[in-house]
Amino acid sequence: MVTRATDAGTNQSVERAVSVLRALDSGRPELRVSDVAELTGLGSSTTSRLLSTLERLDMVERDPVSNLYRLSLGLLPLAATATNRHPVHRAARMVLQGLATRTGLGANVAVRRGGELMFLGNFEGTRAPKSYTQAGHTAPLHATSIGKCLLTGLTPKERRKLLGDPLEAHTEYTTTSHDHLDTEIDTVRRTGYAVEAEERALGRASLAAPVRDASGDIVAAISLWGPTSVLGDRSDTEGQRLALVREVIEAADAISQALGAL
Repeated sequence: MVTRATDAGTNQSVERAVSVLRALDSGRPELRVSDVAELTGLGSSTTSRLLSTLERLDMVERDPVSNLYRLSLGLLPLAATATNRHPVHRAARMVLQGLATRTGLGANVAVRRGGELMFLGNFEGTRAPKSYTQAGHTAPLHATSIGKCLLTGLTPKERRKLLGDPLEAHTEYTTTSHDHLDTEIDTVRRTGYAVEAEERALGRASLAAPVRDASGDIVAAISLWGPTSVLGDRSDTEGQRLALVREVIEAADAISQALGAL
């Protein structure tokens, strides 16, 4: 999500520079100066100056032929440090690598940031479809199993305020009713896991379980994802899916214990 620069704040130049960086993470690999200006709401001359400064600082780079801008690898050490120092990522990394290897499916860990979830890590098994999910990418809370686990820590009133109404439909199977979402989250609380089938992308499904810290609060969630035929609630291989449910719950428990949960 691109945040437009505003006139408010204690340091307008920093806000504008950050808005430019976020614009370059808006989905397209390279952008023109005018594209960045449109996404940020800044003037073309201001945008051009900010891009030139960020280029000198190795935060962005410009293609010498096309003059299009993209994020620079100079950002990578900062991003890697932030990820690797996060306690959930440290606790989950080895557990999820093992989970992906054993099941052959994709394994993710994410935390809630405002009204979205943010992935801290993604590990691919041999049976997992190609994933475009990366650390730092965001996804909707209501349309993913991992997001539904993260929402269990909120009351129905808090969820409605956070997510708004109606809930956005990503496919024909997406939960768009808060009443329906309330029922699903009650089920997650009762069973200890969430199931999502084709709510965000057709042909894909996921199972997730919450991760708790030493205080017992839900601070993250992990998921297994793969073909709907293997993981979805319309799966033809129910016994296999239940075995995977046990795998994901046990993995979440192991991460919770590493974070100090009893």
